[in-house]
Amino acid sequence: MHENNSIDALDDAVAAAAFRRLVKHLQQRHDAENIELMGLAGFCRNCLADWIRDAGFAGDKAAAREVIHGMPFGEWKDKYQGEATAAQLARMEESLKKNAPGH
Repeated sequence: MHENNSIDALDDAVAAAAFRRLVKHLQQRHDAENIELMGLAGFCRNCLADWIRDAGFAGDKAAAREVIHGMPFGEWKDKYQGEATAAQLARMEESLKKNAPGH
């Protein structure tokens, strides 16, 4: 990666706007289930909730998930989360192995 392309060099306002756009996108794309996101990219909405807490969000896990999901997690789960298949769980496990330690 080039030094002038570093993600850490992004202005905080630009980074925050991109993050908000990502979250709003995921709030509209309920068809992109968490298990599928985990299997493909090694993160999901719940990870984003954990990450905002790691970054200093003062709320608890439930509050963080509500921010990311746009509603209480239990409600979102009842409306949009299906039962994970064995194949989806296996893809998730393989995907998670690719994640950097601590992320």
